[in-house]
Amino acid sequence: MGLEQHPSRQSLTNELHARPSLSITAPAQVGFIVLKAPQNAVGRPFEFDHNSLKGITDHFGLPPADPNASHYQGDISGATLKWERHTEVATYTLLNKRRSEPYDSNIFEALPIEWTNKQTQTVLTSITVEILEWSSEKETKAYCEAHLNGDDLVCSYVLDEAALVAGDFRLDVAGHLRFAVFVKPNIGPARIGRIVQRLCEIETYKSLSMLGFMRAREVSKPLIKLDEKLTGLLAQIEQSDAQDTLSGLLDVAASVESQASLVSFRFSATEAYETIVHQRISALRENRFAGYQTLAEFMYRRYDPAMRTVHSTKRKLDHMSERASGAAELLRTRVDVDRSAQSQKLLESMDQRANAQLQLQKTVEGLSVVAIGYYAVSLASYLLDPFVKAVGWDKSWVLACASIPILLAVWWVIRSIRARH
Repeated sequence: MGLEQHPSRQSLTNELHARPSLSITAPAQVGFIVLKAPQNAVGRPFEFDHNSLKGITDHFGLPPADPNASHYQGDISGATLKWERHTEVATYTLLNKRRSEPYDSNIFEALPIEWTNKQTQTVLTSITVEILEWSSEKETKAYCEAHLNGDDLVCSYVLDEAALVAGDFRLDVAGHLRFAVFVKPNIGPARIGRIVQRLCEIETYKSLSMLGFMRAREVSKPLIKLDEKLTGLLAQIEQSDAQDTLSGLLDVAASVESQASLVSFRFSATEAYETIVHQRISALRENRFAGYQTLAEFMYRRYDPAMRTVHSTKRKLDHMSERASGAAELLRTRVDVDRSAQSQKLLESMDQRANAQLQLQKTVEGLSVVAIGYYAVSLASYLLDPFVKAVGWDKSWVLACASIPILLAVWWVIRSIRARH
């Protein structure tokens, strides 16, 4: 086909096949370990995980992984190693087809001691999974009761009763969780691999989402104190000084936003991980076995309450943020109205002073007309004196008659000047 291909078409297609499951035949043993960087796990570079993997591939003389790959598989010490890079963690799966004692943690000894000692990452969770051939219900129950904790035992048929999975979600003496998969003869290696992969993913994402529960517990006490402070400020809005209350509300709002920024990623990630956990459980298509609880029931009783705590804390943060912001906005409006009223009073006072000044100015202008007119009449008397004596008129009458036009002229001049300015 001569059409131009999208530059990302190949990588997008390969992404759907980036993490294939192992092909497993019974009996076998699987060790699964999840490593998390101690700081900034999300922002860690690709080189961080690849350098960790390189310590294993170099030790066994395996070809290095592609620098951009998020998946690698190779054989080490009689076991198959599968490495995957995820958003926050890196996982290492070890498949030992030569099964030894049940839940023998020696499977993890396939990893080089030198590599283990140099690790700066921490173990988030680890699992040992026994893959066994199905024999009978009685023997399966006896095996589970012998090797798993009976009080928390989870046991159910999966994939239309093609296999049975069991586990107790408790740490054994070696520090690993235990699972068992009993497979019937008609199930293929790829299908067994997918069952094991789903069990590992359920535990991985359960552990990651429980980090959100721990963070929710950490912020609960500060939120209680902030809520008490916010409630007190809201109660005294009408009684106390608005400016002081507004300052307190803004401080509370800033503290709530600070807490929200610290947990926003973790809470959002927890919601995504919780969804994946339930999706993986749903994909197993469980059926009850011999009255034992199923994975879905165990998660409903033990896991879902923790997730509801996370959701409740997130809603509380959002609600407190809305309350603080709304109250601060309401109080800010009240302060603005009070300031507007003060400004209005100030403007009225200024207007009154301006009117008084105007009246004073008019009075001064009137007196100015009289004063200037007086001096003008005095000057006119000197000018008219010779003429009055020459014609023999009475000087007083002449000045009296001249005063009226002189005063009118002075008034007109002053008015003209004021009109121009």
